[in-house]
Amino acid sequence: MSGDRIEAGTIGLTSGRGDEIEGYHARPMEGTSFGSVVVIHHMPGYDSSTKEIARRFAAHGYGAVVPNLFHRYAPGASSGDGAAAARAAGGVPDAQCLEDIAGAMAFLKAQPGANGKVGVIGYCSGGRQSYLSACNLELDAAVDCYGGGVVVNPDQLTPERPVAVIDMTKDLHCPMLGLFGVQDANPSPEHVARMEEELKKHSKTYEFHSYEDAGHAFFWVERPSYNAEAARDGWHQIWAFYGAHLEA
Repeated sequence: MSGDRIEAGTIGLTSGRGDEIEGYHARPMEGTSFGSVVVIHHMPGYDSSTKEIARRFAAHGYGAVVPNLFHRYAPGASSGDGAAAARAAGGVPDAQCLEDIAGAMAFLKAQPGANGKVGVIGYCSGGRQSYLSACNLELDAAVDCYGGGVVVNPDQLTPERPVAVIDMTKDLHCPMLGLFGVQDANPSPEHVARMEEELKKHSKTYEFHSYEDAGHAFFWVERPSYNAEAARDGWHQIWAFYGAHLEA
């Protein structure tokens, strides 16, 4: 399903724990019974690039919300300042992230025209949080775009992130699509292989695509890391995956 007319703008979101945070909502103005997507921003923050992704989903016929996971640390600040404040605080705790994603899911399900199916997609640190969400929330589909930190050593665990996400794979609730660059260091091809091993071990439904000439952040058009061929095929995989799992 696709359409040209969309509406988009900043909204207030209520997290699962009742906190108010900022978000960005985009939706198609035509059609009914559409699927929805929570877009998790990358480490650089809640920025224009991520909001553009939400608008792209809306133009393709999906409702989309970007929750500002850094809102508590620097309300109203620029994306860069918000990201810096979050890093200084030790990063977004996994439990808090899940509450914010749950709030975004509830918002999307309540929108007129929504069919009740919600997916999640995340980039960079958001890819890890997409995997995290898929193992802890009742989602219908999840996309991990080069999410680093899914596979970690025990000494990398923190009070904010006390459990390795890879160890949550047994609890994965939905099909997963993974998009990775072979030239990436985090996640490395070895980490991707480890994820795939765990998914197979627990008989999960998934599909992974790794692009030989791509590195980290190959979707990000504003960076030298952008790889047009990998990004083009990646979007093709995303549309096919969500079309199979989010459309009524």
